[in-house]
Amino acid sequence: MSRCWLTGASSGIGAALAQCLLEQGHQLALGGRDAERLAPLTERFPEQTLLAVGDLDDPDQVAAIAAHIGQAWGALDMVVLNAGTCEYLEPGHFDPALVERVMRTNVLALSHCLAAALPLLRAGRQPQLVVMGSSVSWLALPRAGAYGASKAAVRYLVESLRIDLAHEGIATTLVSPGFVDTPLTRRNDFPMPQLWTAPRAARYIARRLPRRPLEINFPGLFTFALRLLGALPARLRLALGQRLARHEQD
Repeated sequence: MSRCWLTGASSGIGAALAQCLLEQGHQLALGGRDAERLAPLTERFPEQTLLAVGDLDDPDQVAAIAAHIGQAWGALDMVVLNAGTCEYLEPGHFDPALVERVMRTNVLALSHCLAAALPLLRAGRQPQLVVMGSSVSWLALPRAGAYGASKAAVRYLVESLRIDLAHEGIATTLVSPGFVDTPLTRRNDFPMPQLWTAPRAARYIARRLPRRPLEINFPGLFTFALRLLGALPARLRLALGQRLARHEQD
């Protein structure tokens, strides 16, 4: 079984995926800001877990986490960079501080983790890098400018990095979910079609990771529709977005 570092393991998809991977027998470095929230997993799987607690926005803390993993295991076979955040811009009030917060967590913190994780992956067995993106990167939606821009950046970063890592034998998988019931999405004030539970999403991801796919998308119909709509001419995408915006404000 593989040695894996999973960020964002204390809630949502990350917590559910941690349980799936541990039940499969993997060793798991559990990432999060709060050790107490990770305690149930460390108590249930004491021989398989390693705490990797810290603030991923801080490159020094990320480097310390990687050093801790390296001292304990020597290498990593899989890295799942799942930690992220979501905030929405309100019409008529563009908030650059909000954009900065979302980009810092979803893109810059991800970059710190990549820099720390890649040397450990290069020393691992059949290494695989897995990054959590979003289906929103295929179609611009009202109020989602900050979150969507961050996940579009993640998509481009991962797809470009995949090219650079291919010759090293590091498989790179981008996960692009639709709506999943998590603490973040429970704050949403709009309909979320084809909403999946976090355990269902985690099982779907965990079953597919051994195939080392380029991408994992779900739910199938929802993500397929977004990709089709995202391929429409710009004026049609604008018209669609305006209709969605009016519905949200009704």
